[in-house]
Amino acid sequence: MSNHLESIAPHGGQLVNRIATQEQRQVFLSKADFLPRVQLDERAVSDLEMIAIGGFSPLTGFMNQEDYERTVTEMRLASGIVWSIPITLSVTEEVAASLEEGGLIRLDNSEGRFIGVLQLTQKYRYDKIREAINVYRTNDEHHPGVQVLYNQGAVNLAGDVWLLERDPHPLFPKYQIDPSCSRELFQAKGWKTIVGFQTRNPIHRAHEYIQKCALEIVDGLFLHPLVGATKEDDIPADVRMRCYEILLERYYPHERVILAINPSAMRYAGPREAIFHALIRKNYGCTHFIIGRDHAGVGDYYGTYDAQFIFDEFAPEELGIVPMKFEHAFYCTRTLQMATSKTSPSTSEERIHLSGTKVREMLRRGELPPPEFSRPEVAAELARAMQLPV
Repeated sequence: MSNHLESIAPHGGQLVNRIATQEQRQVFLSKADFLPRVQLDERAVSDLEMIAIGGFSPLTGFMNQEDYERTVTEMRLASGIVWSIPITLSVTEEVAASLEEGGLIRLDNSEGRFIGVLQLTQKYRYDKIREAINVYRTNDEHHPGVQVLYNQGAVNLAGDVWLLERDPHPLFPKYQIDPSCSRELFQAKGWKTIVGFQTRNPIHRAHEYIQKCALEIVDGLFLHPLVGATKEDDIPADVRMRCYEILLERYYPHERVILAINPSAMRYAGPREAIFHALIRKNYGCTHFIIGRDHAGVGDYYGTYDAQFIFDEFAPEELGIVPMKFEHAFYCTRTLQMATSKTSPSTSEERIHLSGTKVREMLRRGELPPPEFSRPEVAAELARAMQLPV
């Protein structure tokens, strides 16, 4: 095997594929009316999809108790492989009681459509408060991730899954580039080093600055915005995607950037989710991953750079992807450019700090973000899409 391929081996060594073959699909469909059903919420649908396409390699299904316990307490699977976020399918006690271990379960989406199958190997209860404190570093029910956890069922269902078929994304079919395809694209372009970038916010000048710093030292940028479930006050995915398109068209070298969607759901787990996001991008074929200020954070639950420090808890070869750690970027009124404290001699008064939260607040007040915050074309697109009555 060439060094190029070894440098971007999937997590665990092999890219998982749990999309049913035509033959398996026919068998499952023939049993559709006889199988017990479990309805999945938006996050569980995302998780099923990510497992099936290999985004969550080496997972082949929803976690059993041993994998779950070690993930919660040690950030490892039972095998010892690094894994930081529990991927579980939770149901109520009543639903769990009606299901038999060893059998197949029909998985439906919220519209009642048959989308997947679970081979149920185990049912187990779990401690929600312990999961909250370990994974989210808080048991505060106002934290969006903890809130989801507290509202879900008391029993986890474990076992391998199959996705019945890979449907085109309803909004972004041309950006639906699964891990097997992104790897082929990187090879076709001859990229040996690829940096991934995670975002759930509209792209602003601070993002652009750190992406371009990274692009100076790698072959390509994999811009990978998350389009799964997010908080209600986050800007909708279709608006964010239009902003990326506008920016890439005018301000980036076309041959060195690939824009693709990340179908997974946000957990808002800060440091642990930074590890999770890095491992996902490793599965997509990235060799590097950008970790900026308060990655995957929410409110004041995490320290500004906790998501960078957590990478030091693991040996580099265990992660298999290089974190590129960036300080908080700002617009410097002294040097008239984007900078960080590493490159700018400015005082705090000469620094205009940007954030997705600030942009959202300005738009809600009917204000256009200034050019120091956002490229004018992007600001105009955000204002058109998001401006609310003042």
